Formats: sequence, C-alpha cells, structure tokens
Amino acid sequence: MWVLVFFDLPTDSKKDRKNSAKFRKDIMKDGFTMFQFSIYTRCCPSRENADVHIKRVKSLLPPLGYIGIMCVTDKQFGAMELFHSKKLIKASPDPQQLQLF
Repeated sequence: MWVLVFFDLPTDSKKDRKNSAKFRKDIMKDGFTMFQFSIYTRCCPSRENADVHIKRVKSLLPPLGYIGIMCVTDKQFGAMELFHSKKLIKASPDPQQLQLF
C-alpha cells in the first residue's frame, strides 16, 4: 500500500512559507519521501498502517492550502509510467521492509 500526499500551499508571506516548510519537514519525519516538489509518498505494509500515517498527516495540516491524501496498492503504484522529458525512466526500487519471523 502506498500513501500519496499532494499539496498546494501558499507562500505569499513569511508565515505562509514557514508553515509550508514545516509541513514538508514534518511529513518527511514521518517517513514520506519527495516524489515531486508537492507530492510525497510513503510505502506501508498494510491498510491499517497506512491509516495510522494518514491520521498523522491530518494532524499536521497547515492552516491554509489544499492537501489531498490518496492510497494506492503496490501493484497500482508499480504500474505507473515515469518520464524525464520524452525518455521513459525506470522507477526507483521498492523500499526495504523489515520482516520478523
């Protein structure tokens, strides 16, 4: 399961820029990585774990801006085609996951 966070936050004032930077830093502390400048992703081993991180993102929402949160399966995420200009690029490998026996 992948959790994607999309956002468009205002940066007009110094306070807006601070709130925007804080939001990005906070979700990165929670394990999200930048996919594009305003799209961050996090791989989760289960829907329950994804719900925990979604709840955490909701608790970090800044006072202004537009934020979207979406979950997709590993298969759906893996079916994405990525391009750099017109050249098809290979997606980064799946994150390492710890397995306990």
